[in-house]
Amino acid sequence: MSNILIINGHQYYPFSEGKLNATLVDKAVSIFQSKGHSTRVVTMQDNIDVEKELENHQWADYVFLQTPVNWMGVTWSFKKYMDEVYTAGMGGALCLGDGRNEQAPKANYGKGGTMTGTKYMLSLTFNAPEESFNDSNDFFEGKSVDDLMLPMHMNFKFFDMQPMATFACFDVMKNADIENDLKRFEAHLNAHF
Repeated sequence: MSNILIINGHQYYPFSEGKLNATLVDKAVSIFQSKGHSTRVVTMQDNIDVEKELENHQWADYVFLQTPVNWMGVTWSFKKYMDEVYTAGMGGALCLGDGRNEQAPKANYGKGGTMTGTKYMLSLTFNAPEESFNDSNDFFEGKSVDDLMLPMHMNFKFFDMQPMATFACFDVMKNADIENDLKRFEAHLNAHF
């Protein structure tokens, strides 16, 4: 079966302890392992060993990112993880620089990825209601969740990783529907793994 690296990008805040993201990670581990997949989990509370994280990425057939969306992006602790791990991976573990070379300095930007064949999935938790997306008259002006997360998609594309369908839980702080979110999550994972 496959190797799946699960990254819990949650950052603890007194008003957001990370229980839902931890529950989703635990459920993902259970589902993946029940299907015979091998899993490794890293959380932002772990002591991050850059070389170990690069090895985890190279080991993985799939990278599963479970994270809340804070201020329209990932948490600062996961951004720090990316700054340290992904920058160190530019020497070949994740990509060969930015893909350009001295002979063609204007060509092939973003084409240096070495993670060809590895897939990734974003699983996101939002305070925003689902209705605020995909409606030109609402806050996100018709943009989708994937539009909002374009920087994350581009980071993984930079490594030549392939996207899988994004999963999202909405309105988790003010109008949560955890029971249905967990059912949808299980169905989503079962459909894609």
